[in-house]
Amino acid sequence: MNYFPESVYDDAGAYAKAYFEHLSAAASTLDLKAMAAAGAILSACAQRRGTIFSCGNGGSASVANHLACDCLKGVRNGSTLKPKVHSLAANIELLTAIANDFGVDDLFEHQLSSMAEEGDVLIAISSSGASPNIIKTLKTAKEMGLATIAMTGFAGGAASKIADVSLYISAHNYGVVEDCHQSLMHILAQYMRHTHLQDPSQLGSVKF
Repeated sequence: MNYFPESVYDDAGAYAKAYFEHLSAAASTLDLKAMAAAGAILSACAQRRGTIFSCGNGGSASVANHLACDCLKGVRNGSTLKPKVHSLAANIELLTAIANDFGVDDLFEHQLSSMAEEGDVLIAISSSGASPNIIKTLKTAKEMGLATIAMTGFAGGAASKIADVSLYISAHNYGVVEDCHQSLMHILAQYMRHTHLQDPSQLGSVKF
């Protein structure tokens, strides 16, 4: 298998053209039925005032944090929903304390096991789907009765198999996978908001 980029490009414009072609191809591999299931799970959780948790390492941590922003502040704006959302990747003091005292594999699981309740939702974001701390957190979430959603890429890893819903992107470039995951996050947040607007007649005139 050849991975993008396979050759040297003359300039950044040519590279951008090829990158966006790969991004479009990667996005087209998403299972839309799985995406529909993820949207239904998140909407139901927000309606019953459950908590949506997110986690990820590196670039995926930024997607997890951004998800907390868009699914809390963004979804609530003009809608009937008041989602409770928490990123397990957001508190650097807590993260370093857990890593120092217990180990990196416990970064997210340690928090989730203290805060989550049955009926909550975990969104685990991992380009490889193979990060030990992601897999451990998914397993704990399932044991606790949470619904689980995994956003993965590359070969999907164990995370794509453990999660109740697998949002898998078939791509082998970190930027492409993370860009797709960022888009999935925006889509899910905007979907929740647009289906719960206080005034649906505003569709087409409100900003998303």
